[in-house]
Amino acid sequence: MTPLVFLHGLGGGHAAWNAQLSYFRSLGYPCIAWDQPGYGPAPMVDPYTLENVAGKLKEIISAPSVLIGHSMGGFIAQEAYARFPSIAKALVLGFTSAAFGAGEFAKQFLAARTAPLDEGKTMGEIAARLMSTMRGSKSDPAGLAHAERIMGGISPDTYRKAAELLTTFDRRADLERIAVPTLLIAGSEDKTAPPSVMQRMAEKIPGAELVILEGCGHLGPMDQPAAFNAALEAFLKKL
Repeated sequence: MTPLVFLHGLGGGHAAWNAQLSYFRSLGYPCIAWDQPGYGPAPMVDPYTLENVAGKLKEIISAPSVLIGHSMGGFIAQEAYARFPSIAKALVLGFTSAAFGAGEFAKQFLAARTAPLDEGKTMGEIAARLMSTMRGSKSDPAGLAHAERIMGGISPDTYRKAAELLTTFDRRADLERIAVPTLLIAGSEDKTAPPSVMQRMAEKIPGAELVILEGCGHLGPMDQPAAFNAALEAFLKKL
């Protein structure tokens, strides 16, 4: 069966995919959930660029795989595919976009993410405040608590570097060149990557499919694990 490679978001880590790993391994899929450089035990890269992070992802992939990215992980999936298309048999881009945005928007994002650290707040305190704003009306409470625990364990230095990395991403011009089956998954109540943004993204990727999870916020795989798994499984059956 085709290997599945799971790529976490800014506030995540490999454990963000626990509900997916257990489910898809039970179906026989080889699964990897990576820690992006600087997360968990993964060594940092310097400089912390999209090129270097994508290069590290390529190193762990030994056969064409389904790259499954959540939020920032969706950026990394697109970046890695653009640079090394042979590593991907298919793409699953969840709760993400084709570019971050620049100028004042990027400055405000970075200020909002790093100011609490500058004020002496811990990652745990930041997680408790931030993650609660990303849930949906049908979120799994246990999933929200899990997301908070994961984010609370991230190195502040890694969090700063990864937040800055996000603001450098722009692969809008490459969407029409994606030549592998692609599934996009959005949350109907996701304010970070709204369904309208993902709909426009899907329209530019040849043959892409879009699934919207009702009542789901930005924490998708942890927000509604059963619904996310069902959408992913249905897509995998078509490959």
